[in-house]
Amino acid sequence: MTQWNLSPLKLVVFDWAGTVVDFGSRAPVVAFVRALENEDVKLDEADARAGMGLAKLDHVRNLLQQPAVQLRWQEAHGRPPNEDDAQRIYHGLEPLMLEAASEAAELIPGVAETVAALRSEGLKIASCTGYTRPMMGPVLERAAEQGYRPDLVTCAGETLFGRPSPLMIYRSCLELGIWPMSAVVKIDDASVGIEEGLSAGAWTIGIAASGNSVGRSQEAFHALSPKERDDKVAAARNVLETVGAHYVVGTVADVLPVIAHIAARMRAGARP
Repeated sequence: MTQWNLSPLKLVVFDWAGTVVDFGSRAPVVAFVRALENEDVKLDEADARAGMGLAKLDHVRNLLQQPAVQLRWQEAHGRPPNEDDAQRIYHGLEPLMLEAASEAAELIPGVAETVAALRSEGLKIASCTGYTRPMMGPVLERAAEQGYRPDLVTCAGETLFGRPSPLMIYRSCLELGIWPMSAVVKIDDASVGIEEGLSAGAWTIGIAASGNSVGRSQEAFHALSPKERDDKVAAARNVLETVGAHYVVGTVADVLPVIAHIAARMRAGARP
């Protein structure tokens, strides 16, 4: 195994869907499309992806504010959607998320090896997610079977505010005894997750190829022509760089050299 000098970094905080599991972040889209079908409203995938990474209740609220969704809702129900609708959809979403997430909990290639290398260098591994604890149940179980067991998992609803607030990262640092925040790296495929890391004062690495912006399963991604893949990854990179990601890579399999580069910069006096 390659030796990496990662001092003075102490903690890496990973997102879940689109970052370490569920190549293309497909499960939330499937669940949201089904949830809106139950309300007689057709949902486009692009609308479902607009709030990806938010706590799921906030994601529902964000969804119902999309002009196209509001128009279809008005056509189906004769009125605009309201908070009662958001709460009902959210409560109906959990079983749909459980089913979709349990079917899409395969580790993205390179995750287990990357985490093992980070741990061999003494770093702690935490994770945070817009999924609730019940939604994460089957995902955590399947990830553990594949060798991925973070030291701490923080789910939506376990802090007063979700993303883009930094509270889930702060909780990770509190529980694991990590400081300063410049010793933390946040890795995420969604804009709101990058914003979370920046708000915390951590280094941020965006994930382009396996993430929400490209939105293709691993098989569908590799079925694209090389130009199509390059174009979609470039567009995803632009989204993540626009919100301020310090670095952007294809998948988690590509992060170790970047983390080593961050550590070297820190030893030279750089901070996020």
